[in-house]
Amino acid sequence: MAKIARFSFNHFGTNCYVLWAEDGSALIIDPACGSDAERERLASFVSQHNLKPQMVLLTHAHPDHLGGVEFVKNTYNIPLAMHSADAALLEVAPAYGASMGFNIAPLVAEVDLAELQRIEFGESVVEVIPTPGHSKGGVCFYVAADGLLISGDTLFAGSIGRTDLPGGDYDELMKSIMERILPLGGGVKVFPGHGGETTLGQEMGTNPFIGEVLDGGFNKPYED
Repeated sequence: MAKIARFSFNHFGTNCYVLWAEDGSALIIDPACGSDAERERLASFVSQHNLKPQMVLLTHAHPDHLGGVEFVKNTYNIPLAMHSADAALLEVAPAYGASMGFNIAPLVAEVDLAELQRIEFGESVVEVIPTPGHSKGGVCFYVAADGLLISGDTLFAGSIGRTDLPGGDYDELMKSIMERILPLGGGVKVFPGHGGETTLGQEMGTNPFIGEVLDGGFNKPYED
């Protein structure tokens, strides 16, 4: 059984997740820790639980999710994995991030999630689900055995990711949610990139964006 811990970091309140198996093998997802204090908080958790990080995973490459990537890579000597469709975002992250108050080091992803469908850590397995729409290379991470989904900025409790940023597309995002995420089942627990947890069942019943699609198809958010 996989275990999960959530940390809220930086002035955007970005969620970082540590996912680990019974043998201590761990994945660090969206390490958004931008300050020394936040990095120490993450490192202390890893140390206290005797975890062995295997890889850094990104749900997407927007700057608010990247603040601690260099620190985690160097501390644990592990590779960075992200979808190559977000390579352009990663390349401009230092400059783009500076405009939003983030200090992002130049980064290189060693693992392309476009070519990797499953990631094993200990006895557990994460499935990589491409969910473009918030960004071109957005992905979600699904642990089927434990019914948990790390959704990044694809799906939030009561909302969805922004689609007015470079690479965003509302219809594409809703298609990702409706066709790739909701079929996982209502009992799946959702751990988003910002805010608190939810379930797919809760979102199917109350999320206004999902309700709009169910009622009338893929409607643009700002139609004349």
